[in-house]
Amino acid sequence: MNPSLQELVLSFSKPGFETRLQRLRLEMLQAARLAGPDSELNRTVVSILRDVADRGDPAVAEYTKKFDGVELEPSQFRIGTDELSQAHDSLDRSLLASLRTAIANVRAYQEKIFIGHRSEFSQGTGIKYVPIRRAGVCVPGAAAPLPSTVIMTVVPAQVAGVKEIAVISPPRYRAGAENTGTNLQSAIRNPQPAIGTIHPVILAVCHELGVTEVYRIGGVQAVGALAFGTQTIAKVDKIVGPGNKWVQSAKKNVAGDYVGIDSIAGPSEVLVIANDQANPAWVATDMLSQAEHGPDSSALVLTDSSQLAQAVLEQLNRQLESLPRAADAAQSLKRFSRIIVVARLDDAVQLANEFATEHLEVQCGDQSRQIAEKITNAGAVFIGPYTPVAVGDYWAGPSHTLPTGSRARFSSALTSNDFVKSISLIEYTAEQLAAAADDIIRLAQTEGLDAHARSVQVRRRE
Repeated sequence: MNPSLQELVLSFSKPGFETRLQRLRLEMLQAARLAGPDSELNRTVVSILRDVADRGDPAVAEYTKKFDGVELEPSQFRIGTDELSQAHDSLDRSLLASLRTAIANVRAYQEKIFIGHRSEFSQGTGIKYVPIRRAGVCVPGAAAPLPSTVIMTVVPAQVAGVKEIAVISPPRYRAGAENTGTNLQSAIRNPQPAIGTIHPVILAVCHELGVTEVYRIGGVQAVGALAFGTQTIAKVDKIVGPGNKWVQSAKKNVAGDYVGIDSIAGPSEVLVIANDQANPAWVATDMLSQAEHGPDSSALVLTDSSQLAQAVLEQLNRQLESLPRAADAAQSLKRFSRIIVVARLDDAVQLANEFATEHLEVQCGDQSRQIAEKITNAGAVFIGPYTPVAVGDYWAGPSHTLPTGSRARFSSALTSNDFVKSISLIEYTAEQLAAAADDIIRLAQTEGLDAHARSVQVRRRE
């Protein structure tokens, strides 16, 4: 066994447990927090955003060349419809069939939970839901293409009735250099797209969904283009989707004043509550599935079984031996991943709600549903041994765009309801106003707002 991985196990029965647990949580929070307003990173982000707001397309082109190594004219930002269609035609038919089923699953779920058709009006008051006019979607793709992100962001917007959807994704300036997955190279007929474009699998999904406004730009400059608008890119009302710390920092800086955003997302994380009924090999696999996202990702296991903890540790060592990038995965595990032994499952639930992770799995056999009902803070809960995070990432229906870094305490998964806004409706008759007039006048005068009071008095006199 790799002796360094033994440090992954924290047990309540060992001295210093609480201190080590608290230190782990603080370090995870610090890694997930965006840089402060006075940090060099944030100052750089603000500077780029201001430049894009002031100069538009020329600034976007300059930063694309500087950060992505791709020189584009503004007229080349947008992907042509022919390229979208060609990318779609290049897809392997079995992959296209899987994508279509995933799209159908997501659409069915988002329609089921949608509240936008529930506008109502009665007894003088009501509410109506209106879709936002225009949404911007961030799709990572410089390091690895993520077609699933297109599905999980665009479909909810379409269900909500958003008329205009603009997708941004960084240009692939090193074609073939990135990790494109085991089967992706064989799933497209032209696996090496030209330098300075977007991976064809992303373009193909956009085409499948009927999205024709796709831009080969990414990073802070792309967020700025969506937020402020440029000479060739119209501003949006809301920006959604994942991205690195630069993208998330840019989203945070424009949120509220210029556009709405979904949430701050990243790095990826999973927490597994498991008892002695859990399969240790499956738990270990689920930990490794998060570790492969990168060094800042985290995978936590909370269990009341010391035997399971050791079995999971043994499985981690065994499975690492067969991973192509075992050293990187091991380093990722050692940073923010732990197997935490607690006295009772109730303690695990309490800790899980404190961590408020992006993904939370419950692998407690016949107790799984009961335990899951006690979870109040999580981006998404995966119940039972046959529900790994990958089911949610690609297939089940709920969006995989989720809050991270304990933000699940106050933020939610992206849904179709995030693309509608509500408008309150009030319509009083003369009789209703007369019945309420004295009370309204009294409240207005209490606040010293005489004109408010008079606006009611003048109507009562007539």
